Amino acid sequence: MKRPESDRRTRITVLVALAANLVIAVAKAVGGFISGSPALLSEAAHSVADSLNEIFLLAALRRSRRPPDARHPFGYGKERYFWSLLAAVGIFVMGGCFSFFQGFEALRENARESPSGYTAGLIVLGVAFLAEGSSLARALLQLRGEKAGARDPALRTVIAEDSTAVLGVVLAMAGMVLHLVTGDVVWEASASLGIGLLLVYVAFRLGRDARDQLIGESAEPDLRHGVEDLLGAQAEVDNVAALLTMRLGLDSVLVAARIDLAPGIDSEEIERVSMRIRKAVADKWPQAEHIFLDITNAPPPGGV
Repeated sequence: MKRPESDRRTRITVLVALAANLVIAVAKAVGGFISGSPALLSEAAHSVADSLNEIFLLAALRRSRRPPDARHPFGYGKERYFWSLLAAVGIFVMGGCFSFFQGFEALRENARESPSGYTAGLIVLGVAFLAEGSSLARALLQLRGEKAGARDPALRTVIAEDSTAVLGVVLAMAGMVLHLVTGDVVWEASASLGIGLLLVYVAFRLGRDARDQLIGESAEPDLRHGVEDLLGAQAEVDNVAALLTMRLGLDSVLVAARIDLAPGIDSEEIERVSMRIRKAVADKWPQAEHIFLDITNAPPPGGV
């Protein structure tokens, strides 16, 4: 299946985020071990989790565009949501849980970094802020230029990760500075716990969105109402008994409708009406790749 231009742009956005996170993860880890900063080590775990998640998203972009086959007649569009769910789990386990661990360990040990350790850590966080901010800016620019970007789980995950990373860096810097000024480790431990809470919240939101799509979420209201109005406006349609939709992927929707035609229409005319309705729906909503109509003749007035 041909890869659309939006996928190419999203792939570049994910690769930019991956490169930034790999470099930043190494820098944070080195700085964290040198300084002993729990907040910096939490941020290192955060970046490692983000890096792994970007690999998941690259897999999602590649695998979701495979064409339909005998085992998967509706295609592989939902692979995007499966890999996005794995990314959410990665954020929770590798980022959130490790951040909580670092925060509680800091409170238990009551350690204090050296001034040189603080300096190195703050420099690393400053560079990380610029790198994460640049990656976030690119993702937001792509989202602004694409209407479908708001539904793309890969792009949304990158934006969520980068936004969380920027906030996490700010929390880590605040915690380190307050620890340096007051000498109280509770500030830096609180920063680690705050980063953990932030990551758990983002993981929950991303996981919930992916779950909704995997279990079969309906298409957006505008499409559902538009299809229903189009069906009802056909001269031959007496009643739209039921309309069901399900999103099969980023740009693939299933539409199934049960409609009653006006009395007296013969079987040949029913076939022509069915073909015309399918074509009208597909022309207006190209994402409606699978259209199923259950057509029956309404009983004549006064009939049994």
